[in-house]
Amino acid sequence: MKVLYAASEAVPFCRTGGLGDIAGSLPPALAASGIETAVVLPLYQTIREHFSSQMEFVVADHVMLSWRRAYCGLFKMVRNGITFYFIDNEQYFDREALYGHIDDGERFGFFSRAVVSMLMYMDFKPDIIHCNDWQTSLIPVYLRVEGEREPWLRSIRTVLNIHNIEYQGQFGPYTLGDIFGLYRTSVDDGTMIMNGSVNLLKGGIVCANAVITDSPTYANEIRLEYFAHGLESVVQRNSFKIKGILNGLDIVKYNPEIDKLLAVNYNLNSIEKKKKNKAHLQSVMGLKQKEDIPVIGIVSRLVGHKGFDLVCEAFGDIMKLGVQLAVIGQGETRYENFFRWASEQYPGSVGYKHGFSDDTAVAIYGGSDLYLMPSRSEPCGLSQMIAMRYGAIPVVRETGGLKDTVKPYEAMRDIGTGFVFNSYTPGDMFFMINQAVELYRHNPEAFLHMQKRDMAQDFSWDSSAAKYKEVYESIMH
Repeated sequence: MKVLYAASEAVPFCRTGGLGDIAGSLPPALAASGIETAVVLPLYQTIREHFSSQMEFVVADHVMLSWRRAYCGLFKMVRNGITFYFIDNEQYFDREALYGHIDDGERFGFFSRAVVSMLMYMDFKPDIIHCNDWQTSLIPVYLRVEGEREPWLRSIRTVLNIHNIEYQGQFGPYTLGDIFGLYRTSVDDGTMIMNGSVNLLKGGIVCANAVITDSPTYANEIRLEYFAHGLESVVQRNSFKIKGILNGLDIVKYNPEIDKLLAVNYNLNSIEKKKKNKAHLQSVMGLKQKEDIPVIGIVSRLVGHKGFDLVCEAFGDIMKLGVQLAVIGQGETRYENFFRWASEQYPGSVGYKHGFSDDTAVAIYGGSDLYLMPSRSEPCGLSQMIAMRYGAIPVVRETGGLKDTVKPYEAMRDIGTGFVFNSYTPGDMFFMINQAVELYRHNPEAFLHMQKRDMAQDFSWDSSAAKYKEVYESIMH
């Protein structure tokens, strides 16, 4: 079985969030399970700058996107036994930022069309193309359309991973023909139109042979209006092909025993060394150097669905607990401004760094006692798994992958891996933060037991890769 994994980002080439981590670690896990795997990505400016000397030129051709005849180059390289293909077009991809451009729809429409068009030049003929999010959701659509003219394409099956259904790729109805080259004669059944707009994610859900979410709980949640962001009817009609598979983690990269970004390495048998990482974190974030103050860490995009309105509302009460807060992230201006204000109002108790850096993120994971993730929705989440691997006990809301990965602490039986609240309210979140702080201060032995349980959790890709293989096999018949 051969699987071509199509994504808009992947570590180590480019990354803006969790998709980059997943696309960088799942394909090797699939290959290790016996599946022949290749990856296809856009050839962004940053990839060209850092990896062009390792690439091999394959072919140059043109791709038709509606009325545009656009140049398309194909490059490839082999890394750690995986073949990576890169779709080249400097007009679309030679830019500093991966996303956020006014023509993103056209850019990723071109990428999806190019993936299908370049299949004939690849020395890797896939049985399945595994797509990710709206940026590649047109691949199943184009395969269906092109299969009418090219019979050999009809045998290729498609899987679509929804990493966050909130981001759907919605554009004006005129783009159907003018931008994406999909005229109503080929999608007259409503495949692409949702509430009067072109919806690329809807097209992918309808046309893909299987749809996967990043956790079993999220697969059930997106059937509901609250979580589906307008696509609940589409999800319900296609529920027969939707399955939730929990993401894994790159347990080599995220390993406190060998992580070179940590001040001091440690494992669950030498967890006392975590105190030195705490001191390092306090220094990096401008916090008071006090070993007995519980540090709460946050590494996140600062956006609404991550639950930061709860943090803002409960912030005063949280600080009265005598804790320290270490935050790194960027996103919505209101949250960035809030954490800037908080660090100014509580110098030595709140540290905030704008943007993202691996050094600071690892310092937070390695030095924090608690890790806060109060998401309104969370398809899977990797941060809580990373935090547990580094012995930072998570405080999370019971939703999506957070529910599937963090088991509520039970004091009577001394079991559980974190503190979990259900209702999306600042009061419920604060109650659990308070419970965590109380345990830290008054029952350090139980706190240590939970840290060790967290570090012993198996978040490798082995189990998840086996479940992906089952899905692939089911759609091949």
